[in-house]
Amino acid sequence: MEMSQIDVNIDTQLLVFKDNFRNETLTYYIATAKNGAGEQFGSECTPRGRHIVRAKIGAGAEHNTVFVGRRPTGEIYSPELKEQFPNRDWILTRILWLSGCEVGFNRLGRVDTMRRYIYIHSTPESVPMGIPVSHGCILMRGPDIIELFDRVPVGTLVNIQ
Repeated sequence: MEMSQIDVNIDTQLLVFKDNFRNETLTYYIATAKNGAGEQFGSECTPRGRHIVRAKIGAGAEHNTVFVGRRPTGEIYSPELKEQFPNRDWILTRILWLSGCEVGFNRLGRVDTMRRYIYIHSTPESVPMGIPVSHGCILMRGPDIIELFDRVPVGTLVNIQ
C-alpha cells in the first residue's frame, strides 16, 4: 500500500491530504507566502517541490499554544497578546517541520527548506485563509492542523506546487 501524502497547491491555496491507510482525502484552505513561491534563503517565499515531514512538534498542546523557536512559550494566543506583541510571526497549536528532498533545489546550501524553518502550522483566526499572507510557511486553522497532525506520520511526503 502506498504511503499517505500531502499536496499543497500555491495557486488554489489548498492543502489535500490523501490518507491511504484510512482511505480518505481531507482538503483544507491554507495561506502560503505573500512573496509567492521560491526556495532562496531570506526570500520569505514558500518553497516548491518534494518535501517530507521531518518533525512533528506540539503533540497534545492546547489549541492556540504559542511557539517561539519551536518551543511552547507557556502563552495561549489572544487578541490581547497580539496587541502586546504586534510584530510577532504567530506560530500556534502544532508544527509540521518540512525538509526538502531535492538537493540543490530545496535541500542544502541557500535553498534548504529545513534550515529556512518552513513549517505547516496554525495562525490566529484573524489571518485570512485562501490568500497568500505568510512569511514562507503554510498556514492553517487550529482545528485543521490538529486533525492533520494527528494523522500524519514523520516521513510523510509533501508536494508543494
